[in-house]
This record gives sequence, C-alpha cells and structure tokens, in this order.
Amino acid sequence: MTTKALFSPFTLKNVTFKNRIVMSPMCMYSCSDQDGKVNHWHLTHYTSRAVGQVGLIIVESTAVTPQGRISPQDLGIWDDVHIEGLKKLVDLNHEHGSKIGIQLGHAGRKANLEETIIAPSAIAFDQMKTPEEMTTKQIKDTITAFKDAARRAKEAGFDVIELHGAHGYLLHQFLSPIANHRTDEYGGERDNRYRMLSEVIDAVKSVWDGPLFVRVSANDYLENGLTPDDHVYFAKKMKAQGVDLIDTSSGAIAPAKIDAFPGYQVPYAEKIRKEAGIPTGAVGLILNATQAEEILKNDRADLVFLARELLRDPYWPYHAAKELRTEIEGPRQYARGWNA
Repeated sequence: MTTKALFSPFTLKNVTFKNRIVMSPMCMYSCSDQDGKVNHWHLTHYTSRAVGQVGLIIVESTAVTPQGRISPQDLGIWDDVHIEGLKKLVDLNHEHGSKIGIQLGHAGRKANLEETIIAPSAIAFDQMKTPEEMTTKQIKDTITAFKDAARRAKEAGFDVIELHGAHGYLLHQFLSPIANHRTDEYGGERDNRYRMLSEVIDAVKSVWDGPLFVRVSANDYLENGLTPDDHVYFAKKMKAQGVDLIDTSSGAIAPAKIDAFPGYQVPYAEKIRKEAGIPTGAVGLILNATQAEEILKNDRADLVFLARELLRDPYWPYHAAKELRTEIEGPRQYARGWNA
C-alpha cells in the first residue's frame, strides 16, 4: 500500500514526527483560580488527540508572564510551579506516541485583564483597554520571561517550542506598523520592528536546542499593514537565527475584512517556503484529508496544522486514513475495531 504524504514522517533536528498532522494551539480558557496550572481538562483534551494519532500536538498559547495572559483562565509558564503539571501532560502524550510542543505567548494589548496591560505603543485594539507603552526595561524583562519560559518548557520535556508572533499578540504587535508607533530602536523601519522578535529568538535559543517554530500572521489585510513579502523578509532573518519552521497564519492585528475560504492561507505558507527556503506549516480551513494531501504532495508546506477539525474529531487521523484508502497503526487496545 502506497504511503501517503500526510502519513509520512518528518524530522526537524533530533525530533521525528510520525506523520504531518499537527494540532494547532487553541486557547481552552480552562484554568481555575487564575493560577495558570494544568488541570484535568487539559490532560483529557490533549491526550485524546495523541490517542487519535496526531503526530504533533501544540499546547495552547501559554503566558510567559501573568500580565501577558489573554484571559485570567489561560495556561501559564511564568513560574517553576507550572512545570509539574506541564510535565504530566507531556508524559501522557508521549505514552501514546505523539510529539508535543508548547506555544509561548504574551497578549500585549489584547490581554483581557483587570490589571494594567502593556504593548509596544499606547494604542488600543478595537474597543479594548488602552495599554501602556512598554519601557525599554519592560521589553528586556519580557525577553527574559520568554527565555525563562523556554527553560521551563525544556524541563517539562516538550519536543517543540513555538513562539506566538501572530494574531495581533505582543510579538506581532512589535512587527506590525499598525500597532507599533515607537520611535526608538524597537520601532520605525522594518528591521527595528523585527528587533523584539529577534531578541526573543536569541534568548530562547540560548536555553533551547530543540525544534523552534514561529507562528506568524503573513498578511495584516490592512493598508500600511504587513504583507506576505514582509514575512518572506522576516522568515529569511528567522532562518538565519536558527528557527526551524514558520507556522503560517494571517490577520488579527486589527479588525479587517478577510475572505476566508478553504485553504485561503495556504498560499502564504507556500510563498514563504519557496522564497525564504524554510519549512512551513499550512493552517486555516483545511477541512479534509484530500485537501491536506494536495498541500503536501505539491510541496506547498511541510506540515498541516488543524484546529477546528480536531476539536470536532479527536480521531481525525483515523478518518483521514480511511479517506485516503490507507491504514495507520492505532492504539493496541483499539485493534479489534481500528482497521475493520
């Protein structure tokens, strides 16, 4: 039986994913008591996708500081107290043969919190609270927070770290002229706006030697916003710094009209892959196995990231194999029904 591209292995550095199916990071807003700790929901939610044979599972955006939470119910990695729960989550997923990553994030001006929020510039997102403009010290402290979070991720045993540079959150805010009106070395021309992400990458790599992904929003869909060409430029710089893969999404720096249709973001992954010479992940309304197979077979991306489809169906890989008329190994406990 011919091996399908979707079920072929993929290796980055010393980590091999058994297939090209990735669970996108999706916020669960499920922590209790604002403590940022893993609870039973997270253990059940992520591990069920490992049982379902997803090759790489990326844990939701996990806040590197309390001030960087998107909501009070976000997962956290700002304190060593978080390591124990995250390690349990990692171990459970490894038991079922999946690799697991964690997305490190800071919400910036999109933090929906009662306390003061911070961002590159004092510009509110839509009708949300106006943030305070970050001082140079706050920028340096945040870079250190990403570094410390990466060290904790390593101690917890994660296989992959992804930096959240998309969807209008802090690192994207620094990149985009829509949200960054600074006049110092972190604002203005393109290289200055890249500086924050560049320094975060270097800081993380000083304590992390595994695969490093960056999620980007490859198009702001706004006049004077970032374009796919800007992200080819940034991707070349990231590749030179040792980033291994660009997880290619789009939008959300500010409200915009977006024509969303199946596969609408795939051309951005394809463009960055070809023009920057770096592996990419395709994401966004990838609805079925045939569509995913086409993306991979035509070298448009290296991995396929699924979000809503995996919320609806933890066994999406099983059903994808059926659609593609191939077989994949499942849990031994399910042998009597898996390939029936």
